[in-house]
Amino acid sequence: MNAQPPTALHPSFKPPQQVAFHRTELSIILSLYGRMVAAGEWRDYGISSLKEVAVFSVFRRTAENPLYRIEKRPKLRNKQGLYAVIGMDGQVLKRGHDLKTVLRVLERKLIRAVD
Repeated sequence: MNAQPPTALHPSFKPPQQVAFHRTELSIILSLYGRMVAAGEWRDYGISSLKEVAVFSVFRRTAENPLYRIEKRPKLRNKQGLYAVIGMDGQVLKRGHDLKTVLRVLERKLIRAVD
């Protein structure tokens, strides 16, 4: 009787990959977040790393739905753009390949007329 090593049930099985924000991407997002918190617009955030998308959600209050979602979808890299800013109602506000230009749509909220 020969002892054989156990065989894998699914030899080609790979653990699911998660999409996440890179350190440089997070520093850009958190820089904007800090300015908006200082302006009193935003108060909380949440980060989700899923199989196909990474999401940075921004909240006015903790118990509410997010005001904005900043999404990173690698599958759209060659099509519409890797990054998107989505409003509370699900409408895509801006989509593109460069994170800084996509986030400019949110920076406009900081600019106000002084009375």
